[in-house]
Amino acid sequence: MKFSRIIWVSAWVGALFLINTSCEEELGTIGEGVVAGEPFTTGKAEYEVFAFNKGVEAVQTNKLPLYQLGTLNDGVYGKRNASIASQLWLPNGGQGNPIFGELSQESEDNADSDDNDNTVQENETVKEVFLYIPFQLPPTSLRDNDGDGVEDEFDNDSSDPNSDEDGDGVSDNEERIIGSDPFDPDEDGTGEGFIANTFAKRFDLDSIFGDRTQAFNLKVSSFTYYLRDLDPNSNFEEAQEYFSNQDFLAFVDEELFSGEVIVNNEEELEWFEDDPETTDVDESLQVENRIAPGIRVELEKSFFQEILDKEGDAELISQANFSDYIRGIHLAGSSDSEELMFLLDLTQATVTITYEFQDYNSTEEEVETVERDFVLNLLVNNNGAILGNAVNILQDDILPADIANALDNGENASKIYVRGGTGTFTEIRLFEETINGGGDLINQIKQNNWIINEANLVFYVDRTTLDASMGITDEPSRLYLYNAETNQPIYDATIETSNTNEPLGLFLDFDGILQRDNNQGTQYKFRITNHINDIVVRDSTNARLALTVTSNIGIAAVLEAMGSVEEIIDVPVMSNINPLGTVLFGSNVDAADEDKKLKLEIYYTEAN
Repeated sequence: MKFSRIIWVSAWVGALFLINTSCEEELGTIGEGVVAGEPFTTGKAEYEVFAFNKGVEAVQTNKLPLYQLGTLNDGVYGKRNASIASQLWLPNGGQGNPIFGELSQESEDNADSDDNDNTVQENETVKEVFLYIPFQLPPTSLRDNDGDGVEDEFDNDSSDPNSDEDGDGVSDNEERIIGSDPFDPDEDGTGEGFIANTFAKRFDLDSIFGDRTQAFNLKVSSFTYYLRDLDPNSNFEEAQEYFSNQDFLAFVDEELFSGEVIVNNEEELEWFEDDPETTDVDESLQVENRIAPGIRVELEKSFFQEILDKEGDAELISQANFSDYIRGIHLAGSSDSEELMFLLDLTQATVTITYEFQDYNSTEEEVETVERDFVLNLLVNNNGAILGNAVNILQDDILPADIANALDNGENASKIYVRGGTGTFTEIRLFEETINGGGDLINQIKQNNWIINEANLVFYVDRTTLDASMGITDEPSRLYLYNAETNQPIYDATIETSNTNEPLGLFLDFDGILQRDNNQGTQYKFRITNHINDIVVRDSTNARLALTVTSNIGIAAVLEAMGSVEEIIDVPVMSNINPLGTVLFGSNVDAADEDKKLKLEIYYTEAN
């Protein structure tokens, strides 16, 4: 991995430095030369870091990129139940005054007096209604490393496109080209009547936490609270904020669905109907539509029949009127639901109303029954701008006493508690001169005339606490360290190394990615060389830092939250959507954990 360095010496000094230093090895103590008599000395200095656990009572949970749904039982922090209240949007980004069938309601109303045979009473009737929310998938670049059509999750050799999953003698890549099922040993593309690509593909599902083999008990209801876009307390000039602790239970109304949802990693296939006039072709063997894995449940028809019955009325003339008429739907796990939690993109969610209506067939000169779909969205992604409103309601257990007592107590933490959303975040202070008589450390470094080659903060995972919890099955893949006073990143994206545009491929110099041993987290390391040089060399403010979880370090936006002590604080939006948590060692540790103590490491070069 390439590390960011700032080296202000000539080329031959830089070469000498690179030969004699290693960022992963302890290079010595202050003042210790590499070779006696050399003009330059390399060394390592360590400084105490102060960490303060802060409580978060509630976070803003509308206008999010992803929403939590379900139950997550964290053995350290307790159980979280997450539900969603969302508006519904008319098709085409909220285009009002929709026409159901072929004729407007005004034309239908004149059917009895109109001499035109095409003008009939259409009698639109809902046949079925389905809610569909696709599961999240890992980035394409991370799903099929060898490009053989078998995603890495199921590939017994993800580096070899010629591996053979089903042992039928045809490689996975050959089956991809043929269009046969790589998991079916009886289908290799050579059988009589073979039709390519008529099998359900398997997908590696992302952002599902808990036991996927268990069913999830989902309840969908109508919702009667009006989710405003603009805040009336600001004279409708500012966006409305909704928070995770708002009580909407009184507005959960008519039940539209209650039942089990099975987590299936295979897509669902819909087939063509066979055309009896084409006797030589059986269209029912051909795939008409592929539905990616997700939540797909049938909703109560009568509720949506009311929408069709309002054709031509004021309730449908605009999206604003429609949002006031149909306030939305509420999604929740039932009280006896298994412990499963999903992160869902509501801009991909749809409610499809399939309805029948009467239509005049001018060729046959008769009225026939025709079927059509009317698709509502939950939220709409309009070139990056989210249209519509949805709120995540988070119900968290009361924090255990040892964690609650560690929050907002003003003490340098022995354990650092980090959890996404409500609960905690951590304030980090470097070179703290007002605590324990730290002294003017920054000036001392300046007077030493060091060239700071690398500076690291290493947070060690408290495995003893996590392993004793009996509930931590997923650890945060990455943490985020940022300027708590400006809410800006402390990395410089212009000089960072990134392998991909995916979250765990970004800003690899800065790091913060969980390191594992035997699939268990051991530490998070941040390289903050540029930040320390800003303070020491460029006289930038030694600002307070903050540590949170993140789902995408490339998104630095923050939203307002309610602190346990401070009325309003800012929390990164990518922390709000992340339900995971961990426990780290602070700097105020027992002697037995001295090797895991949080500290600032500075590797430097100085002239002798």
